[in-house]
Amino acid sequence: MSSEDLTAPLGMGKRRLVRLPFGLIGAGILSVAVTTILVWIAVVDDPFGGEPVAVLPLDAIVEGVTSQDIEVVEIRPGIGDDLGPNLRPGSDGDLMGPRYEMIMRPDGLGPDAVVTSLSVNPDTRVSERSDVGFLPKISDAGVRPLDAYSRPIVREFTSIPKIAVIVNGLGLSEAGTQHAINRLPADVTFALAPYGEDLDQWMQQARMKGHELLLQLPLEPFDFPDNDPGPHTLLVSLRPDEMLDRLAFLLTRATNYVGTIAEMGARFTSTRPSMEYLLEKLKSRGLMFVDNGTSSRSIAADMSTQTRIPFSGVDVVLDEVPRADDIDAKLLQLEGVARARGVAVASGSALPVTIRQLEKWVQDLEQRGLQLVPISATIDR
Repeated sequence: MSSEDLTAPLGMGKRRLVRLPFGLIGAGILSVAVTTILVWIAVVDDPFGGEPVAVLPLDAIVEGVTSQDIEVVEIRPGIGDDLGPNLRPGSDGDLMGPRYEMIMRPDGLGPDAVVTSLSVNPDTRVSERSDVGFLPKISDAGVRPLDAYSRPIVREFTSIPKIAVIVNGLGLSEAGTQHAINRLPADVTFALAPYGEDLDQWMQQARMKGHELLLQLPLEPFDFPDNDPGPHTLLVSLRPDEMLDRLAFLLTRATNYVGTIAEMGARFTSTRPSMEYLLEKLKSRGLMFVDNGTSSRSIAADMSTQTRIPFSGVDVVLDEVPRADDIDAKLLQLEGVARARGVAVASGSALPVTIRQLEKWVQDLEQRGLQLVPISATIDR
């Protein structure tokens, strides 16, 4: 007994602490937890369940099947009854896109067969001779040039975001035009410049490779005449007969195209009477109209709805700054628009840097869950 215990008051000796076996207690708790987890796994088939899954047994290898042959269906949760953006086109029977069953293919096959080339001769059903060349028209049976000259989409999955790419200025540079035709895949759409050289030759080469075609229409910009798209530019000051003469000349510069795309035209596309007149004339000839996306003041989309003309608009201009890094950034932006809206359209020029970056970009587009389509496939978006 220590001296402190002898001097302490009676009944107030030093208290001894009881030492608990904390190590044994911890080991016991851990063993109970592990036992519980093992029992849960043994009893429950899927301990991490709660998400709906579908298991597909792959008992055999199917040759010729790519990732584009498999459609992933996703239900996007939202607030209330909103399940997110609908990537499936409406089925109200009022679609204005191309009717593939009306195409007369050079290989004689039906619309569901794989497309290797498109017709290079003007379809007599949808063309008429004029004093300045062949003009597009709607046939007596209702066939439009949009129907006759479009590139059919053989495999289309509605849940896959789609991208159309338009390369402008074909015919202005022989080397640039040839490079674009040789290097880019068939689903890229080409736009012929009305003032280009040998347009019939380039039309045939592009169509033989399977490319869908547009014709560029020079429209008045705000800084005209300092910035002049050409001698047959459509101006807001033209009388209707003058406008019609210039339009007829431009439309006869080439054949076998599905529609037109604006070249410049910030003033023209923001002027209601001029746009209404132009779209009515293009509609009467069975053509689509594509807004080039360069003017925030354009009323082309609203006017196309009013006039009921097949329409599409460019979302991203790829080479406003013609450098590789800037074009790559625009392509990334294009993919974002496509994933958000279901469909996106880009345009660029037939510059070597643009063609080079596009050629790299399309190589693994399918693996990234995106589908490249011709411009006519974006009408009913």
